[in-house]
Amino acid sequence: MSNNGKFIVVAFGGNAFQSKTDKGTIEDYWRNAYTAAEIITKLVEDGYRVVVTHGNGPQVGIIAEWMTLGLKYKNIPPMSLDVAGAMSQGWLGYILQQAIRNKLVERKLLPWKIKGVVTIITQTLVRKHDPDFQNPSKYIGPWYDKAEAEKLSLEYGWIFKPDPRGGYRRVVPSPDPINQIEIDAIKLLVENGFIVIADGGGGVPVIEEDDKLIGVEGVIDKDLGAEKLASALGADILLILTDIDCAYLNYGTPEAKPLRELTSSEALKYYEQGHFKPGSMGPKILAGVRFVRNGGKLAIIAHLMQALDALRGKAGTRILPG
Repeated sequence: MSNNGKFIVVAFGGNAFQSKTDKGTIEDYWRNAYTAAEIITKLVEDGYRVVVTHGNGPQVGIIAEWMTLGLKYKNIPPMSLDVAGAMSQGWLGYILQQAIRNKLVERKLLPWKIKGVVTIITQTLVRKHDPDFQNPSKYIGPWYDKAEAEKLSLEYGWIFKPDPRGGYRRVVPSPDPINQIEIDAIKLLVENGFIVIADGGGGVPVIEEDDKLIGVEGVIDKDLGAEKLASALGADILLILTDIDCAYLNYGTPEAKPLRELTSSEALKYYEQGHFKPGSMGPKILAGVRFVRNGGKLAIIAHLMQALDALRGKAGTRILPG
């Protein structure tokens, strides 16, 4: 499906909707979604075919907390994490879908250049015995101080770990994705001129037993899911947007060194040396390495507000084949 280097999968982090400093109001979500939509619209104007994916770390944790509060105060039965993941795809997909469509209409790009914007609730196949089910690594939900985290851990049996960005967050299993179940439908829509929002939050994790799909408790890493999506679609570029300007060696120390351009071999070497934290920059680097080794031309990791500069080589971290 490649088109002279002009087919791109854009992966927005869950913090693109709600940053650590936001209160998490619906106004925050709409404001942030329109920032994301502006980026997508400019890519369309520049001649790119675009598929969008997004994280859901903060949001799936918030949904899980709503469920817990419902159980505690109203005796409402809780839902499982796979259901929470599907809910987050609908929630964030709706907001992104509307914001992107409105921006396209504003720029007179819809319907003559883009036929429409579609969100697909995506299921992602994982292995039943993935090791992350035994050692959870995925951060979800809001940030807490240590005392709050310990209280919630005692009350609900949740597992908390220090977040590299500060504070404590809940961690849940994050199995490695194999493939998206709905990939053929996504391809068909892209080929027919639609912008597709897919694999939100890495997709709803499912396993296969006797040819049937079964949802499992976990949250797939968005970046690793984005790589599977981009590779399966034959995209040229994977653009991973986050709240950090680029990847660093010795991040958070006086010896921090920004990495602007490196080969997949160099990136993998640094990854294996432990320079990139799990649940933060680690999966972004691994996704970039996998993408270019699976036939992609370029993976970019950049700050949301520097997306277009990063695409032009003026910001972010670029991972190339080699």
